[in-house]
Amino acid sequence: MTPFARFAPFAPFAPFAEVRRALPAARFVEIAGRLVHVEQAGEGEPVVLLHGFGASTYCWRNVLPALARSYRVVAPDLHGFGATERPRDFASYTRRGQAALVLDLLDRLGIERAHLMGHSYGGAISLWLADRHPERLRSLVLVDSAAPTYPNDRRSRIARLKPLAWLFLHGVALTPWSVRKALEASIADRSKVTRELVRGYLEPLRVEGVEAAFHGLTAPLPAPDGPEVDLSRIGVPTLAVWGSEDRLVAVADG
Repeated sequence: MTPFARFAPFAPFAPFAEVRRALPAARFVEIAGRLVHVEQAGEGEPVVLLHGFGASTYCWRNVLPALARSYRVVAPDLHGFGATERPRDFASYTRRGQAALVLDLLDRLGIERAHLMGHSYGGAISLWLADRHPERLRSLVLVDSAAPTYPNDRRSRIARLKPLAWLFLHGVALTPWSVRKALEASIADRSKVTRELVRGYLEPLRVEGVEAAFHGLTAPLPAPDGPEVDLSRIGVPTLAVWGSEDRLVAVADG
């Protein structure tokens, strides 16, 4: 059993209090009065891993132990995902809000500069940080990264219609069928999309507060969140890693 809710359509989402009790207290860091879930391992230069949209620290389950042989690895659940407490305010779910979470976490853990690795949506946040706060980065790794505009490009006025959003979340998006289809579109070898993998991605999303998170992540911004990222200004050493069979974002686009 896991601390997360069962994922039958329209089943209640897991209360955050239960998620918190089911995990060791050492895996939570309090930031701005809320609990942020962080997986940590290893010693050495710090490496921070930022997951993609619809994911969580679960996506680093094989990468984190390998990196921990040589580095101090820190993998947080961003706002709206995993076992991190879902904020109710809209600002936490913007690029600025997600970046602030990462910077506050670095400060709480006593990390002045880190190697930053971002996958997909996490790559977009990483690019935002590299442009705005290069002094906090030792290097940048982009793994099948989204463009820095992606967190805003995916916003839609439909997300303002809360009854429709509720039906979409409970009856469509956060179901095994939808997650399986998304994973099959993301993984070249579909035999790897097992029931266990679907559960590993889905359960950390079905946590109390997901409606507020969905609104914060997908509704239109009330005001611009600052100038766009200028890729030409990014001067930290950067490695781009891409799946040769990526069907969502082709290597050439990357």
